[in-house]
Amino acid sequence: MPVRDRAVFVESATTHAVTPGERADYWSEVINSYHCRLGYTFPRRSNFDGRTTVRRTANYQLVGWESDAVTYYRTAGHARVDSDDDYRLLLPINGHMGLWQAGDYARLPPGVGCLVTIDKPFAFALDEATKGMLMTIPRREVAARLDRGARPVQPTDLTSGLGRVVADLASGLFAEGAVLTQHQFDTAAARLVELLCMHIVGEQPTGPSHLADLEIAVRHYVRTHADDPELTGATIARALGWSLRQIQLTLQHADTTLREIIKEERLQLAYSRLSSPVYRDWSIAALGLSLGFGSASAFSTAFRLRFGVSPRDIRHR
Repeated sequence: MPVRDRAVFVESATTHAVTPGERADYWSEVINSYHCRLGYTFPRRSNFDGRTTVRRTANYQLVGWESDAVTYYRTAGHARVDSDDDYRLLLPINGHMGLWQAGDYARLPPGVGCLVTIDKPFAFALDEATKGMLMTIPRREVAARLDRGARPVQPTDLTSGLGRVVADLASGLFAEGAVLTQHQFDTAAARLVELLCMHIVGEQPTGPSHLADLEIAVRHYVRTHADDPELTGATIARALGWSLRQIQLTLQHADTTLREIIKEERLQLAYSRLSSPVYRDWSIAALGLSLGFGSASAFSTAFRLRFGVSPRDIRHR
């Protein structure tokens, strides 16, 4: 019988587990275990109050915290000794926070998030009684959609529109993470990242807002027709009432292509079908061919590059 998809890893910690004089050091150890080597400045080391809960899979991590004032920092030396090129999405809920990186500064009140890398020097200062979430996102998920070279620190409004959807999805993912399977958690997290990147692209001053709307429409159409092996750019353009050239230029602005979007949605659908008993009588080769992959080997290679495991590994679960 297939092995059931494992539950999301959940862990909680509080400084009240140790004596008041040990709480700052204990907090440093907990946060380092979630991320990488950091530096800390505590305005008040004695009796520091902090609590945190983490939801984690092999691909994503979502940490919720409440704490007293503290500044986290990372130097070039930290990065050399303990590199970490994944992105972090900061989601303030209560209190005010400040972020410095590469000469840029951002004040982050509740409702204003920020996507940053911690593999470069930075400082992140929290006022008293702050509360928020911090999501770890694999670099490949961001690099495939955004060019982050220009502005290391870019505040992002999460109070309305697509930003509000991102914030609500993060809150729901954190609240329900303990009862989700790893595949369910990863699927929801991947959608969150996709919507976040759409939102960030839509905020860029170099492109009109309708570009982001068209990109959303394209991604939605591809997702709902990913099982059509004849899906092409021409059919998408006809269905949406846009020219193929307009769609190509829009996706170029978002640093992606139709081919990449179609491939991603088909791989996500393949993962779901390999995990489903409905398709257990399908061979892996037939499943890949039904989704437009040219051969079983091409499907297996693409699947392993995307998920880090083979289709057979998922099927045997």
